Amino acid sequence: MNVADAVLPGSLVASAGCGVPVAHDSAVGHVCGTAPYLDDIPVPRGTLHAAPVCAGVAHGRLRGIVADAALALPGVRAVVTARDAAGDGFFPTPARDEPVFPTAEIAYEGQVVALVVADDERRARAAARAVRLEIDPLPAVLDVHAAHAQQHYVLPPVHVCRGDPDAVLARVPHRLQGRFSAGGQEHYYLETQAALAMPAEGQQWHIWSSTQHPGEVQHWVAHALGVAAHDVRVECRRMGGGFGGKETQAGQVAVWAAVAAQRVGAPVKLRLDRDEDFRITGKRHPFHYAYDVGFDDDGVVQALALTMWVDCGFSADLSGPVADRAVFHADNAYFIPHVALHSYRCRTHKTSFTAFRGFGGPQGMLAIETVLGDVARCLGLDPLQVRLRNLYRDAPAVPWTAPLPPHHHPVPPRCDTTPYGMRVEDNILEPLLQTLAQRCRYAQRRAAIAAWNAQQPVVQRGLALTPVKFGISFTATHFNQAGALVHVYTDGSVLVNHGGTEMGQGLHTKVAQIVAETLGVPLTRVRVSASDTARVPNASATAASSGTDLNGRAAERAAQRIRERLARFVAEQDGCAPEAVRFAHGIVVSPAAQRTFDDVVRLAYAARVQLWSDGFYRTPKIHYDRATLTGRPFYYFAYGAACTEVAIDTTTGELRVLAVDVLHDVGRSINPAIDIGQIEGGFVQGMGWLTTEELVWREDGTLWTTGASTYKIPTAGDVPAHWRIELWPEPNREDNVYGSKAVGEPPFMLALSVWEAIRDAVASARRRAGLPVDRELPLDAPATPERIWRACNQA
Repeated sequence: MNVADAVLPGSLVASAGCGVPVAHDSAVGHVCGTAPYLDDIPVPRGTLHAAPVCAGVAHGRLRGIVADAALALPGVRAVVTARDAAGDGFFPTPARDEPVFPTAEIAYEGQVVALVVADDERRARAAARAVRLEIDPLPAVLDVHAAHAQQHYVLPPVHVCRGDPDAVLARVPHRLQGRFSAGGQEHYYLETQAALAMPAEGQQWHIWSSTQHPGEVQHWVAHALGVAAHDVRVECRRMGGGFGGKETQAGQVAVWAAVAAQRVGAPVKLRLDRDEDFRITGKRHPFHYAYDVGFDDDGVVQALALTMWVDCGFSADLSGPVADRAVFHADNAYFIPHVALHSYRCRTHKTSFTAFRGFGGPQGMLAIETVLGDVARCLGLDPLQVRLRNLYRDAPAVPWTAPLPPHHHPVPPRCDTTPYGMRVEDNILEPLLQTLAQRCRYAQRRAAIAAWNAQQPVVQRGLALTPVKFGISFTATHFNQAGALVHVYTDGSVLVNHGGTEMGQGLHTKVAQIVAETLGVPLTRVRVSASDTARVPNASATAASSGTDLNGRAAERAAQRIRERLARFVAEQDGCAPEAVRFAHGIVVSPAAQRTFDDVVRLAYAARVQLWSDGFYRTPKIHYDRATLTGRPFYYFAYGAACTEVAIDTTTGELRVLAVDVLHDVGRSINPAIDIGQIEGGFVQGMGWLTTEELVWREDGTLWTTGASTYKIPTAGDVPAHWRIELWPEPNREDNVYGSKAVGEPPFMLALSVWEAIRDAVASARRRAGLPVDRELPLDAPATPERIWRACNQA
């Protein structure tokens, strides 16, 4: 499908249901500036504003807070510190390792030690700069290898082993070892973290939060204020981007605002500016890798030992499940008979790294794609052929003749089983990759690039086609549930509320389409209201690419109940079976009569038929053992592939992405326009992580890159001239809503083709320079111009 043809004209939206490329429900508001975000909400009279006081030291002992100068400034109402937080003074995370405000130890440079509350934001920020912190500096651990040497972990290490990789590595025809690293990534959402906390009657609280997880914000605020959950209502109409950065870490901002509001007895608003957001909040986890791989003459991997050192920052946050998912995706699309995966979750004196689109999956996949690229170069083989030979497949595994140690999992009997014991039952990758290779003319372009590189002394080109196999579900099984409410009013209009949140990804639009399809009404008759803990309780975070899977199915079930009641009512009126009643295009048809949906609703109301319903859904089939990381953590896999061509200047390291072809699996698309937009955005964001977005810390633990002048996200100018996206035409083989598949995170990993294309070009440059290419390439991510230049020119 061409992007230009993706969105229907407004005149056709009225009849649209599932499968139709409808524009985002807030698109016009986004463009015109009329879609309100949290900072646009009119605040009540008497609202005060808070500003954070940050530590300024990466590690130290807090001796005191001197606030006299700040309190003396006009308009300053209070300085809020740890003594103002109720309960145990910690955020209620599972690890209980993050204080609301520190009382003794400073753990990272941007740590919020106190808040200043003043009449307006300008005065609050000025007063925050006047607060003096008395801190005795302590040695800071800023490097994962130093943390690992000290066994300085936020959580215990995890090891997953299958077969006997050590024995196989000792006997294989070829063996290769390497080390490399991948940096973190700033979310750089357009809307920074923000919250508004308002006291209500009877010791109740109303919290507006820019959050992907209103239920967690509710829980955290109630804990910090010492009240019950039913006393706290959290609301979120939309976010200006989230990407995982507002899954847990919006909770801190909401708690700080609420604690300050409780202290001063008035509404308090807290919005971080861009520099503060960079310094205070978490980012994608940086990873460091070491691998030892054994393979045969055809490049088929026989054994892999992979170690991943994860920089988690000062606290656990979501580092456990992020690092687990990296382990789950270290195989990507490939069967590895003998494997040992080691994951070390290192504690450093940096901001606590957190969820980011892909949630560890990109870091795991980067490892195996890098390994296979090195294997292909070592043997002088085409990288795509090596990847195809290693794909999961429906075939028996070759048995290993030597006895296995008793502590190792046996080699699986088939080549469709992951290291964690899940069978890949819905594999479409081989036909998908072959189709994309044919459509993008991979073989012909590879020959043309080889000819170009042989003639050009400065500019070298590279080409890579890489697959994606991404598991869909929360690895924390209990989060795989959702609820929704559907209300049909007497005029036939429909209001939907569900537990998911809208951050620009089009979730509300898709849910509205699902409800419209189910009730057989025009999409214009359906509206989705703000996410609200007072309506749907205990909702899971909108994350793990499962927003539509969970909330869409819950809303569908609620709408189905209403439709069934209306069908029974019509059947009673017309003397037919309920199954004979049809709903479509705003018309209800039975064998005896035809009525508008609105007329049926009015008649049903008069007959006292319930016109609202709840819906609940929990993902089936999933299970796994946390102790061994074995089982079926995912309901299904989403697949895709991308072919990328790049050019590098070997004298400067400058990079250009010349062409991208994508073939991606979204199942039976609910909204092709939104799905294509997610593929575009995910790919470009992944490209940024791997090429331009570099987080740099000084030796004292201060983050250097805190804004657009120093931190480079991709722009429209980075999108290639040739940019083609097509959708794989096959419904989900599992019983998912409308036969669809998740699309939020999987496209991010398509950008691994950019990384491999760069390394392909670098290898060509090294050959011309007489440098070795039969081992790992000296290149870390992000592949900035400096790193590309060094990789091309240094041994």
